Amino acid sequence: MSFGQSKLYRSEDYGKSFKDITSLINNTFIRTEFGMAIGPENSGKVILTGDISGSSRGGRIFRSSDFAKNFVQTDLPFHPLVQITYHPQNSDCLLALSTENGLWVSKDFGEKWEEIHKSVCLAKWGANNTIFFTTYLNNSCTDLGLLELKKTSDFGKTFKVIGTKIYSFGLGGRFLFASVMTEKGTTRRIHVSLDQGETWNMAQLPSVGHEQFYSILAANDDLVFMHVDEPGDTGFGTIYTSDDRGIVYSKSLERHLYTTTGGETDFTNVTSLRGIYITSVLSEDNSIQSVITFDRGGEWVPLRKPKNTTCDSTARSKEECSLHIHASYSISQKLNVPMAPLSEPNAVGIVIAHGSVGGAISVMSPDVYISDDGGYTWARMLEGPHHYAILDSGGLIVAIEHTSQPVNVIEFSTDEGQCWYKYTFSKDPIFFTGLASEPGARSMNVSIWGFRGNFLSRKWVSYTIDFSELLSRTCEDKDYTIWLAHSSDPSDPSDGCILGYKEQYRRLRKSSVCQNGRDYMVTKQPSICPCTLEDFLCDFGYYRPENQSVCVEQPELKGHDLEFCLYGTQELLKTSGYRKIPGDKCSGGESPSREETNMKKKCTSNFLNPSQLAASTSSTPIILAVVAVLLVTAVAGVLLIKKYVCGGRFLVHRYSVLRQHAEANGVEGMDALDPGTPAGKGGYHDDSDEDLLE
Repeated sequence: MSFGQSKLYRSEDYGKSFKDITSLINNTFIRTEFGMAIGPENSGKVILTGDISGSSRGGRIFRSSDFAKNFVQTDLPFHPLVQITYHPQNSDCLLALSTENGLWVSKDFGEKWEEIHKSVCLAKWGANNTIFFTTYLNNSCTDLGLLELKKTSDFGKTFKVIGTKIYSFGLGGRFLFASVMTEKGTTRRIHVSLDQGETWNMAQLPSVGHEQFYSILAANDDLVFMHVDEPGDTGFGTIYTSDDRGIVYSKSLERHLYTTTGGETDFTNVTSLRGIYITSVLSEDNSIQSVITFDRGGEWVPLRKPKNTTCDSTARSKEECSLHIHASYSISQKLNVPMAPLSEPNAVGIVIAHGSVGGAISVMSPDVYISDDGGYTWARMLEGPHHYAILDSGGLIVAIEHTSQPVNVIEFSTDEGQCWYKYTFSKDPIFFTGLASEPGARSMNVSIWGFRGNFLSRKWVSYTIDFSELLSRTCEDKDYTIWLAHSSDPSDPSDGCILGYKEQYRRLRKSSVCQNGRDYMVTKQPSICPCTLEDFLCDFGYYRPENQSVCVEQPELKGHDLEFCLYGTQELLKTSGYRKIPGDKCSGGESPSREETNMKKKCTSNFLNPSQLAASTSSTPIILAVVAVLLVTAVAGVLLIKKYVCGGRFLVHRYSVLRQHAEANGVEGMDALDPGTPAGKGGYHDDSDEDLLE
């Protein structure tokens, strides 16, 4: 399905043919910035928001419950501010914010609406039927740090205030996060709740000032990746990883690149294999380098240099260098990078990304690299930048060259990028604009979009290629092999042990030319491993020096008691420097000592409830993780530039400390407390959550 300002089309054959269904929406212009609100799972529900006169009483939506075969026009009693959101489990329940900051709900798929609260800045669905939202007290959502956080579990019949002095909030896994102003009103702290806001604990993380921000990079039910911005608009910060309560954090990666201009970070979850993340760090010389972790942030290492490649001029040695991945930051800087890294959960081990081989990310045109083992090893897949897609659960990869010239050739590979074939899809070349395939990487079809003609007489065209005619044979048992993930040394008994267990996958042989099919399911066989130090993160107050696996005490904390505040009481931590990685399943083996003792002293474990502050005997807990060297850099502002340095390192893409913070949408220190969507990617202003909580 595609849409525009005047036409709506629908396809039932994966884009091979389209039918004009504009008449179903009465030829109404559609607000394209709201996109198509697609219902969860396979509900068949679609909502389009009409673009009608602002002088009208309310907005207009078009609703479909049968995959856009039919639409029902519904006039709204309000003008929507953002796209309507579905209840995650019940697609009949909808949530909307109005341009007048009203919170509206519908329980019958948008036929009838009820305003349940006014003065609302941001609202999100929680577990069951719970709705969390922030409200303003002083007539403006810009009063960050003065908002109230409320919830309702009965669609607005009753409300409960669960937080005050709120700066922003977000949800991730089973965690509810809130960024809260402290007593002084100049700094804020992250608070965490595991019971939907009934009780809170302050996360053992550094506080941030107005010019800084927090960002939840990823979160699931037992681990949080949290970025804490450095003071001084440096363009980097520190990644911390949590315990399974989301309260105690350990330092995972320093100098993590995360700009405040647009909130760009290269942090990428490799979804094709568990425990793997790729991101970028800003080195002391302002060059940008890629690092990868295979154990959920326990240790970060450079990406291995691909075989049969030479190091470019950014490297000090022609033989010793590593692969550096282009992601969101490179795209934001207008480098010749058309796509971010790509992986799919059902294409086991496959990662595709643009990159350069050297000492740092290069400004020169990148090549495309592929890994078939989750990022342990890499190979150059295609020369120059390309658009690419994974089809048939990894059994097929397609690519089109990224060029300003017209194209009529698509390339494809049936052996995970080792060999490539070309197919001419059109006699007459087109100006290519996009490659599209069905989400989920199970389809055998890919659509190529583009146009012919010039700017004034453009004719849009779409070509859909069905590769099932090429790969007509369905894969059999003989086409698969057993593959051990995370394997590096088959002679080692612990080979493949990551996060406490091994996993053997049934994978398609590279030599097999057949199709997995839509019903293909990833099958794996896990086995538990004995514990080693690699199954442990550095504990609160400890860190791993670069290129070392042993955890050492932070120098500034030696000789100090490790105390932190938990549920309103002071806790004393006695540790040998390690704590088990949340979700790690190892058994037996190494067992570093660790004990938390209740000191029976009251302390401030949250700033959300004023009455709790009055009852506290100490104003703040001892946050030892905060002490970790926060260098305040005196700069007038910061400007992102590409700098071409003369001499042996002229290819390096550098981050200059000259950025003007005014570029950050006019708002400093915004927190993004919902994982999954990097900052600046939303199409609308979303409270203060554009950086951290999306």
